[in-house]
Amino acid sequence: MTELNDDIPPKVFISYSHDSEEHKHWVIQLATRLRSNGVDVILDTWNTKLGSDLACFMEQGLSQSQRIICICSDNYLLKANNGKGGAGYEKQIMTAELIIDQNTDWIIPLVINNSSDKKTPTFLGGRKYINFEDPKLYEIRYEELLRDILNVPVLPIPPIGKNPFKVIKEFSQQKFLPTNEKYVSPSVFGKITFDYSNNNGCYFIGQDELAFEINFSKASNKSIYLYNDPSNIKTLAIAKGINKITDIVDARSYDTSSRTRCPKVNEIVILQNLNGFYAAIKILSIKDDSRGDECDEVTFEYFIQTNGSPNFLHE
Repeated sequence: MTELNDDIPPKVFISYSHDSEEHKHWVIQLATRLRSNGVDVILDTWNTKLGSDLACFMEQGLSQSQRIICICSDNYLLKANNGKGGAGYEKQIMTAELIIDQNTDWIIPLVINNSSDKKTPTFLGGRKYINFEDPKLYEIRYEELLRDILNVPVLPIPPIGKNPFKVIKEFSQQKFLPTNEKYVSPSVFGKITFDYSNNNGCYFIGQDELAFEINFSKASNKSIYLYNDPSNIKTLAIAKGINKITDIVDARSYDTSSRTRCPKVNEIVILQNLNGFYAAIKILSIKDDSRGDECDEVTFEYFIQTNGSPNFLHE
């Protein structure tokens, strides 16, 4: 196992079993895409020739890689657990490393073509795995895998600020940002209920380059105004005829020519921030205190497309 260097593409070894031509093709497609996205993948199909010493290839590939992807199919589990074939041999090498450092995240179990109750081989029991079983979630799972390998998380750990209570003078001058955590959701998806008469009608979703400031104002209890006035918002548009966020094929195709839009309940608004990322929000309900409700309130669900694509489709 070698250490990561930010200036060098991470080297990743793929450990898998040759279950079928279809399974082998799936692995090659994954490996090809990873290489196109900055990962130096080691794969037997590419890195061995007729007459190659397979044992030497496995030993060198595993020892020289920063991460290992174990493709945990039914057949891989069987071979790894029984110590058979290449999967069994690679298991021995990986197990030796795990004995040295049990806290390592060197190995990434990836579940595909797996009907077993236990999704990983015994030597990886208890390890966090990534599940590629649902083809509808392939793009989301792929991005999660790639970000983990490249160490670029969607939600990095926020820095620790100073203790505002340590010195009374500092505490009296402390400005808490954000003013109220009720108006911020750093996650890339969620469901929010917000009193839009507060905080100047502004609610923040995401963080860093994925941050969006949503600016609401009163229209009625059936519709609500949104604006592209916030400094980090480039455009906004209503996705006419779309019922689900995951049905948005191309966010660029909707009209972004206006400063304001007035979506109705169950309509979807698409926003683009100055960094080029897209977010979509669906208005679920609206309250208006001038029309018999106790307060001004909007409930919406949202999703931020973290890979920079205008396509929200999960199919």
